[in-house]
Amino acid sequence: MLVIGGLVFLLLCVFGSFVASGGAIAPLLASMPFELLTILGAGIGTFIMANSMGDLKHVPAAFKSALKGPSYGKRDYMDLLGLLFFFTRLAQSQGLMALESHIETPTESTAFAAYPKIRDNERARDMICDYLRMMSMNMDDAFQIDDVMTRELAKNLKEETHISHGMQQLADALPALGIVAAVLGVIKTMGSITKPPEVLGEMIAGALVGTFLGVLLAYGIVGPIATRMRSVAEEEASYYDLIRVVFVAHLQGNAPQVSVEIGRKDIPVHYMPSFLEMDTAISEQAIG
Repeated sequence: MLVIGGLVFLLLCVFGSFVASGGAIAPLLASMPFELLTILGAGIGTFIMANSMGDLKHVPAAFKSALKGPSYGKRDYMDLLGLLFFFTRLAQSQGLMALESHIETPTESTAFAAYPKIRDNERARDMICDYLRMMSMNMDDAFQIDDVMTRELAKNLKEETHISHGMQQLADALPALGIVAAVLGVIKTMGSITKPPEVLGEMIAGALVGTFLGVLLAYGIVGPIATRMRSVAEEEASYYDLIRVVFVAHLQGNAPQVSVEIGRKDIPVHYMPSFLEMDTAISEQAIG
């Protein structure tokens, strides 16, 4: 909602101040559809050329995430820490083989059943199970697990931010595409040079609309949306990075409570539960 609210406020300020200062809105509105067709059409075309079909399929989801914001809140981080506490405690007290029933059939696991949002999150569920499985196969070197998980998380983040990167490139191109539209308007005007000054004035004003729209779209709309897409992807990456932090802390020989506390400190500050909240949550853990 903040994105939509900001966009409405931006448009009201730009066009409202123009009208309030005595600007004639009629030439602007008359030229805008054709200028937008030129600029947005060229922009969409360049965006399609620069991306694969697989990338383009992720565009709707990227816009949705920009509008909705991050998918994970404070409760989600607490639930993830609670599940990781259960697994690290079970591994420490009964050995890694005790995890087999949970990681081989996670959809039937009582541990995952206690946290249905994590169970239904295929990416988080598979990441937890894959690395617990690797640990059970004697890959128990903390530095090695840290390196492997860091590389996977970096790869995933690069893929998640690809659309935002493409949108930022589009934003960088829009002012130039606005100039293209303006030049076309100037060419049209020069072809009508014999017409009266008042007609030529309207035609020149219409041509300048292209430059105006190119800059407005680039720095006022597309650029901020690209930044929002990237920030949401980076914030959501913190959720998956929490799995790495707790597992590495566990392999370094820390007690389950300490591993969870190390993970808690890695949560973004506006989602981070207090020590007491987290201690209460794991103390009341209902998993058998």
